Amino acid sequence: MLRILALLLMFAVIVSPGFTASARRGLLLVANKGDQTLSLIDPEDHRQIATIGEGGVTGHEVAASPDGRWAFVPIYGNSGVGKPGTDGSTIAVIDLDQRRVVHTIDFGHGVRPHCAVFGPEDGLLYITTELDQSVTVIDPKTFKIVGRIPTGQTESHMLAISPDGRTGYTANVGPGTVSVLDLGARKTLAVIPVASHIQRISVSPDGHQVFTSDTEKPRLAILSAESRKVEHWIELPGTGYGSAPSSDGKWLLIAIPNANQVAAIDLHTQKVARVVEVPPSPQEVLIRPDGKVAYVSCSDRRQVAAIDLAGWSVQLIDAGAQADGLAWASSSSAEQGSRRLEQGTRGF
Repeated sequence: MLRILALLLMFAVIVSPGFTASARRGLLLVANKGDQTLSLIDPEDHRQIATIGEGGVTGHEVAASPDGRWAFVPIYGNSGVGKPGTDGSTIAVIDLDQRRVVHTIDFGHGVRPHCAVFGPEDGLLYITTELDQSVTVIDPKTFKIVGRIPTGQTESHMLAISPDGRTGYTANVGPGTVSVLDLGARKTLAVIPVASHIQRISVSPDGHQVFTSDTEKPRLAILSAESRKVEHWIELPGTGYGSAPSSDGKWLLIAIPNANQVAAIDLHTQKVARVVEVPPSPQEVLIRPDGKVAYVSCSDRRQVAAIDLAGWSVQLIDAGAQADGLAWASSSSAEQGSRRLEQGTRGF
């Protein structure tokens, strides 16, 4: 018996060299609008290990539960924000261990659900529901809708939440405004005018600043969370899109789709310190939890650019058509997924 156990342990070590690394690193999730799939990417090997059908038309964004078990993909519809098309009414819930859609959350009518963000303190899932001019609150344990927060604006497309979990900020595309939301009281606190048209939004690690770009001019707005006004503009090498701050608050990385670049803004000097060339049409930026790598979805090349934030080198990872939304799934799912991969299981 002892000999058999020893052989089994030896076999596990031989066939599972990637298990420990993947479990430690987690998984990168990519919502592919063109394929209507979710990519699971192993960040250690820089390769796509599975794709999962989203079960609807079409998911733009994705959120992973804090424990790494679930992915939530809002099914937006077949058009862009503010444009004619179908009005999505569901969210696909994907079990990342089983690698399949296991549940559908139905809003009951067309709302164009888009950006999903987990509250860092309450663990609730907040999702922009454009056509209702609101953010909908979902309990991820029961998959039930438990509340709604009005934004007071049309086209509330993207959402960012302050690090303390108390305040939400929506980028209202057509109006060019930012709605400030009290997540606990579930009410609108203010609407901040920014520009004639904006798109994406992010918040500094200390919660004092909010970032959004003028999509018609090459400039980034820095909003004060305290005064609820635009306090400064930063000139960009092109029109900005998705952005993400580094965890130490030193850098803000922002995608520049019309220049095929990612600009790194020094938040101390409030100037662009460097630019990194990436494949065409960079969309969203996600900085890995350890702060070492930034991932950038590149829609026109079916790739994700992985930028080493120490040396600023770029490694490209294949994904799906029109790669867009990004999320990080913790090691819980990575452990199970890596084990299934070594056993020959594949996604569908």
